[in-house]
Amino acid sequence: MTAPDPADAGSADAIAGPSLGLPLSPLKPWGKAKPRPGDRVFRALAKGSGGLIVVLIAAIGGFLAWRAIPALARDKENFFTYGGNWVTTDTSAMHFGIRDLLQVTVFVSVFALILAMPIALGIAIFLTQYAPRVLAGPLSYTVDLLAAVPSIIYGVWGLYVLAPELRPIATWLNANLGWCFLFATGNASVAGGGTIFTAGIVLAVMILPIISAVTREVFAQTPRSHIEAALALGATRWEVVKTTVLPFGLSGYISGAMLGLGRALGETIALLIILRGTQQAFGWSLFDGGYTFASKIAATASEFNDQFKAGAYIAAGLVLFLLTFVVNALARAAVAGKGTR
Repeated sequence: MTAPDPADAGSADAIAGPSLGLPLSPLKPWGKAKPRPGDRVFRALAKGSGGLIVVLIAAIGGFLAWRAIPALARDKENFFTYGGNWVTTDTSAMHFGIRDLLQVTVFVSVFALILAMPIALGIAIFLTQYAPRVLAGPLSYTVDLLAAVPSIIYGVWGLYVLAPELRPIATWLNANLGWCFLFATGNASVAGGGTIFTAGIVLAVMILPIISAVTREVFAQTPRSHIEAALALGATRWEVVKTTVLPFGLSGYISGAMLGLGRALGETIALLIILRGTQQAFGWSLFDGGYTFASKIAATASEFNDQFKAGAYIAAGLVLFLLTFVVNALARAAVAGKGTR
């Protein structure tokens, strides 16, 4: 076999030819690999799904605004500041506003959140840091099952079972702390139980599974090395929770609370059963009654046969839609803030 010509020493064909008898294909330049058909399909489906959600949200908002504008044009009151009787009998000159609806909705939701947040925090800490594994699982499932109870059951239970048990506490608070506006005599009967005091406690039970579940999952993700390092330095179990678990999961706890608040703002049947509508003005007392956005809309569904009457309630629904959208956006921001720490 003759040696290759030196002039062809740099040729890939000359090097490969004598040994394999086959020419080498030229090397392809480095670059992006061509995506597979399956990857392209999955990417298109993922983008389409995300875009569909945005389109649906925008379509809901647009529909609500489109149906609300004709009724708002016939409203003789300031829609945002009027808190009197909701009068839509004469559709040529209607009188309605959301002041009281907004106040009752926010007040009962915040009251429920104040009650639920400490309990949810304690549940999450116990299940992730103190409870043995054989006990943590069943307890977690039990708490989560509270979310499966229908809201109408919560409403009936709250009014006919819980309210009589709360009556002595409510009476004592009204009698001894009535000088404070929160415990003053409201527009609903303290003894009757159909008050924000009862509704807030029931609502706290309803949002407890959401807050505790989110908080529990975040606390469970605390790096084990941080916990072991704290224990190695002589920290007690509570000091471990205070110095490692709580700082790590604080934003997740806050985001869970915001999600619970969003759930509370839209609760309908339970609050409709407990609060019972009243025509008297809301006075920022726990012993007031009244309507929230959702319960007002549900209670007057019989008026939806007229586009202008329905439009008045749709306008209120639009405000509730925007309110819950803002709350959930804040929850999302809290989660994003956790990821950038």
